[in-house]
Amino acid sequence: MVRDIPAYTDREPIQTTNLTHILYKHMLSNLEKYNIVLASNSPRRRELLQRLGIPFKTRSLLGVDESYPSELRGEDIARYIARQKAEAYRASMGNDELLITADTIVCHEGHVMGKPADARQACEMLGELSGHTHQVITGVSVLTEKRFENFSVTSHVTFAQLTDEEIDYYVTNYLPFDKAGAYGIQEWIGLVAVEELRGSFFNVMGLPIQRLYTILKTF
Repeated sequence: MVRDIPAYTDREPIQTTNLTHILYKHMLSNLEKYNIVLASNSPRRRELLQRLGIPFKTRSLLGVDESYPSELRGEDIARYIARQKAEAYRASMGNDELLITADTIVCHEGHVMGKPADARQACEMLGELSGHTHQVITGVSVLTEKRFENFSVTSHVTFAQLTDEEIDYYVTNYLPFDKAGAYGIQEWIGLVAVEELRGSFFNVMGLPIQRLYTILKTF
């Protein structure tokens, strides 16, 4: 049996199966008391949370200030922005809601990369990552009426040396303007560029799902 879970936005409803009921009965029964909300514009985070097997609703992020104090570095930045996103929705949360927010950044030699503004900047970012190791950091916040958790996970990704033609091909065909560091590891670039990955693959996609699952079991 498949049932539709209504979304807060005009996106297609999230679907769950009987496996969801098995998951809740044996592993995540503590979550049955919550209406879970993923506040994110990212289709990749939505996909990963759906694959975890729990029902949830989505909310779009609108007008959230993603700037951060200049003294913050790396993991502190990702956690700070994830917290800002959660705080932006605190006032509108229902008493039975569990809110999940996340933010992903790419760091290379102290330089923090967000999402590229255009094709030129995307090519510049990939050129900077080419032939080097960088860090992908995702900060996550989980918020209920009575509890708040804020954590981050770091993965280390080593890129092979990329040619200008390879970079241009990827940017032109995959338009990675909604991705930190201008790439999605699950796309063509991940097949040809990633020489080594230390840490969570799903974290690089945008949500450290194993760590999130571990946290959710404690709510």
